[in-house]
Amino acid sequence: MKRYRDIAGDGGSDIVGQVEAQQARMGARLRDVRAIVAVVSGKGGVGKSSITANLAGAFALGGARVGVLDADLNGPSMATMLGVRGRTLTVTAAGVEPPAGALGIGVMSMDLLLAGDATPLTWDAPSQAEAHTWRGTMEANALREFLADTAWGALDVLLIDLPPGTDRLATITGLVPTLAGTVVVTIPSDVSRLIVRKSITVARGAPAPVLGVIENMAGVFPGPGAEGLARESGVPFLGRVPFDPALAEAADRGEPYVAVAPESAAARAVTAIADRLREALPALRP
Repeated sequence: MKRYRDIAGDGGSDIVGQVEAQQARMGARLRDVRAIVAVVSGKGGVGKSSITANLAGAFALGGARVGVLDADLNGPSMATMLGVRGRTLTVTAAGVEPPAGALGIGVMSMDLLLAGDATPLTWDAPSQAEAHTWRGTMEANALREFLADTAWGALDVLLIDLPPGTDRLATITGLVPTLAGTVVVTIPSDVSRLIVRKSITVARGAPAPVLGVIENMAGVFPGPGAEGLARESGVPFLGRVPFDPALAEAADRGEPYVAVAPESAAARAVTAIADRLREALPALRP
């Protein structure tokens, strides 16, 4: 019986060549994207995806060409929040066309590939009992395919909504060497502060800069605010978004709150944060 180390070559599959070709295709796809920004959080439940959707909306309202990649493969939500859920993907010679949702924002999400609401994401492994062993590699491959096969076109900014966890950022920075920066979302609670601090540490070790910390759901939780955390961590504090249940209701309808209620305190806060990010990203300056 041969062991793995005894096998010379790849059996003619040219796996290395396939990955290199895919990397080259991804580079070509992203060549016309001026800035790629990852949005992360240390834990779930902080409203990271709703912040991502509304930042995308604020950028679009400011005249930017915007795309969003939903990198949360197991819990995708951007298709719903940006109004493209249920759309049929169109494949052309140029690649897969991302459906244009609210405000013309292009969206790519695993949600657009699943058969129905009850369909879980399962990985093609020798057995589902072994799938966890390969999950990290398969998730990275899936994200590489999304980036390489989607015809993003010319964009001013591509936002990547990452799933919770400190390890997901390393996957993206490994795939996208041109990442312009990372935005960290948290809420004013002791638990979130503890976990988000680790996320900031990981993000600061990445090749791309930490563009700043956003405090979401301000006024709801009695814990410490994010401004002190940002100061202690040596990263910018981008602002706080006050809790507003109407923001979540708008997301359920597929409408960025910044567009439907621009004068609300939450929408104004997100718009101000988008303005600060625009100033922090040289590629987005007029």
